[in-house]
Amino acid sequence: MTDRYLVLGHPIAHSQSPRIHTLFAQQTGQDMTYEALDVAPGTLPDELERVIIHEGVVGMNVTVPYKTEAFKLCDMVSPRARRARAVNTLLFNVDSLRGDNTDGVGLMRDLKNLGFEVEEKRILILGAGGAVRGILEPILRTTIDGLCIANRTVEKAEALVKEFVDLATTSVEALSFEALADQQPFDAVINATSASLSGDLPPLPEGLLAEDAWAYDLMYAAQPTPFMQWASAHGARVADGLGMLVEQAAESFSIWRGIRPQTAPVIEAIRAQLNA
Repeated sequence: MTDRYLVLGHPIAHSQSPRIHTLFAQQTGQDMTYEALDVAPGTLPDELERVIIHEGVVGMNVTVPYKTEAFKLCDMVSPRARRARAVNTLLFNVDSLRGDNTDGVGLMRDLKNLGFEVEEKRILILGAGGAVRGILEPILRTTIDGLCIANRTVEKAEALVKEFVDLATTSVEALSFEALADQQPFDAVINATSASLSGDLPPLPEGLLAEDAWAYDLMYAAQPTPFMQWASAHGARVADGLGMLVEQAAESFSIWRGIRPQTAPVIEAIRAQLNA
């Protein structure tokens, strides 16, 4: 019997996840299907019950805007999902719904693939939304040289710092975007805002990037995002979040199927598809 998997979100038509997991299944010889399902706001509990009980779905990914809501609906969650208070991976097994969060490991594996070192680097994260929750723990568990979270609404950044500061072995600070002008240059900047989706750029001052800095946008597109263009013009090495998307998907796939697919050929295939 073919196992069925879904990705749930709203909107979801743009998702590359069905293509990624289809390639993983072909590569590893798994008998499964993977589809996207648009879930209208306010219907997530009913939709989960419907696809699990009546349609036999055994596993799901969860994306914007349902990661924190899905967390609350789980019977069990992994330690990393509990820390993030958000899930992006669901597994239904013997009348229980288990949640996990693979975003952080996906980011860290992609940074390693790119040669973007995190150790002993002073890091700036732009944004304080749900995307940041999954990546803070693995970053803070690395021997970084300091971390700042900047957000338009500084109170949201302060709340994240308060929630995660117990993991820190170095300084962790919340800032407004305006306060970035008074900071020393950063070795690495991660853009976790949604600005790139609308073709915008967060308000970033001159002198933000140290020499030989790298800059990473969690968003991805066929062309470099406005943030990547800005960072490249200021001398940084840049990358978008396509590799993170594939790496977090590989972690989800291994949770479901017990086998880890090779990510490099899938990243290459999806990139070629975007650029076609």
